[in-house]
Order: sequence, then C-alpha cells, then structure tokens
Amino acid sequence: MKFPGKAKSSDHHDRCYGGSVKVVPTTMSEKHKAQDLDFTTHSADLSKLFIGPKFARGAGSQLYRGTYDGQQVAVKIIQLPGGGIQEIDILDQEDDAEEEKDRQQKIISDRLWKQFKNEAGLLSRLGHKNVVKLVAAYEKAPVLGVVTEYLPGGCLRSYLNQLLIKPVSLPKVINMALDIARGMEYIHSQGVVHRDLKPENILIDAEFNLKVADFGVSCMEADCINLVKDKTGTFRWMAPEVMMGKPFNRKVDVYSFGLMLWELVSGKVPFRGMTPVQVAFAVGTKNQRPPIPQRCPKAMRLLIEACWCSRSEKRPEFWQIVKVLEHFRGGGETLDTAIEVPRRCSDDHHKQRHWHWRMHWIKVPMPKFGISL
Repeated sequence: MKFPGKAKSSDHHDRCYGGSVKVVPTTMSEKHKAQDLDFTTHSADLSKLFIGPKFARGAGSQLYRGTYDGQQVAVKIIQLPGGGIQEIDILDQEDDAEEEKDRQQKIISDRLWKQFKNEAGLLSRLGHKNVVKLVAAYEKAPVLGVVTEYLPGGCLRSYLNQLLIKPVSLPKVINMALDIARGMEYIHSQGVVHRDLKPENILIDAEFNLKVADFGVSCMEADCINLVKDKTGTFRWMAPEVMMGKPFNRKVDVYSFGLMLWELVSGKVPFRGMTPVQVAFAVGTKNQRPPIPQRCPKAMRLLIEACWCSRSEKRPEFWQIVKVLEHFRGGGETLDTAIEVPRRCSDDHHKQRHWHWRMHWIKVPMPKFGISL
C-alpha cells in the first residue's frame, strides 16, 4: 500500500485500568530524584482529592474512582513493597532468605517507581483528545498516585468481548481505528514510543471516543537504543524486533496497531491459546501472522499487512495511516487509493510471505457502509 505524502465499577473495568488510602510520607533516594521526569505542573493537592471505591487492578497497582477538585477521576495507586525505594547493602544481610527478599523488593520497587515516573512524566507532556488526560500526580513513598480523567466506557478489550455474538460495522471499525491512529500520530510527534499498544490500553469515553492510555512502559524514542534487551510489552502485540532483542523505534507501535486493526476486523484475540514462547517463535522465527478473514475488504487487508510487516522500515507512519483511514471513511462504495501490490517470494518456513512493494493505482471495491464485517 502506498501511503500519502505529508502535508502540514463494572466488571469490564477490571481488564482495562492497570475506600480511602493512607498516604505515608517518606524520602525518595537522590538517585531516583535525578532520573525523574518533571510533572510538577501536575502535582496533586491532596486536600482536593477524594478516593472512592476500587474498580480495577493492574500489575502492581490498584484503581479507584474518585474526585479531584470536583472532577470525576480515576486514581491509580502504586504501593511500593518494603516501605519504598531504598538502597540495600547486601553485605550487611546475615540471613540469606532475608537478603534475597530485600533484593527482590528493591527490584520490584525500582520497576514500579520507573513505571510511575513514565506514566506521570510523559502524560504531563501530552495533550490530545485521543490521549487520556493527566489530572494530577503525587509521590509520597511508599504510595505513588496517578490521577487521570475517568472514562466510563471502560476499555476496548471489554467492548470487543461484549460483541462476540454481534459484528462491528465497517464504519465503526474505521472510526475506532481513526481515533487510535490520531492519538498515536500525536504521541509519536512528541517523540514518545508507547511500547504496549493493545485493546486493554485503549479507553472509551461517554461519547465513544477512544483514547490511548497506560504509559507505564513508554519511553522517549531517543532512549530506545538503551532498551534493546528490554522485552517490554505484551507478546501477542509485540513487534518481532522487540521479541528478538534487536534495535527498535516508534514503528513497534505501528506493528501493534496492525494487530489491533486485525482484531477489529476479525473479532478475535491474536494468537489465542498460545504461550508467550510460542508467539515469539511463530512471529519472530516463522514470520507468522493471524489469518485475515476473507470478508475483509482488500484495501483494509493491505493496510493491516503493511502495518505488521516484519521489516519495520516498510511500516507506515501514523500520520500516513490517518490519511488512509480518512480516505477509507470517505470512499463510498469504492475506494480509490494508492495500493502497492505485494509480490510474493518464499523462504524456508513453509513459503511464508515476505512482501516487496510495487506502486500501482487501482480501484478497490468496497462493501456499502451499512453492512457489518
């Protein structure tokens, strides 16, 4: 596919967001303060924060509904183990079990603190209608908190799960994909790589606008070179270069978007029933992808294949994806779009397809927008 040139507390929340809470102040180490991303403009005034019932949990965090200065919010509470981040001199530990316990607690504390720093620091820099809004953040170790706007629609995963017996219409697929792509276009324009794009991290507001959320493992693209061995993300949506420990850049998010677009079209979870090791072998070694349904329009099929191309440099940028999806939405019964027709070649793995692109202008027949995929 040729892409255009650039011109200037319900149950579903438990899968989506990753009582009162006692906040115990303590001192963060100077080492971690020096690494902190600045979010002082969003420092929470705890006198304005009311924390209500818990509605979800994530890895190392709990989510609560609440209000901040009268606004409905979601409050992510991160409880650091062992009383907070601290330096541990293992030579002073006399008991091996205690030594190992302390070491593990420090590793977990460092990881959780880094995720908090990423979430609060990066969100404080971002502002877009398709990116979840940071309201405030606070660090009172061993308790850290990220306060964001509350989105009552839950996450995209829950929405898709509710539609197992009901297809998603083509116009809705395109509109949802456009919201995600526009959010990611903005995120990439700010030099940020999400690194864990998946339906669980896409939230829905009351007007069914989709917003990208959960920046705990995100990074600035300039830092990607230092994270080559860090296989962060979720294997089902992880780009092959990350799985294989190779250099990566913002195009890992484009790969993940391709898998999400496939989910919207197919209504299925990619690589369901496979372990992370099996997914890594299938994607990274055998270059396998989920089968695209026959009913999928050809133009959409080519977009999906371009996004999850094994060669990251061949994947489109998000601003190009936005242009193509906008063209799809306005295409009527046919879509005139620039399609690069794939040419097949075989490899040693059951003739898996590797795409080499040629440029052609063709007219792609499309179903009427009233039908369902």
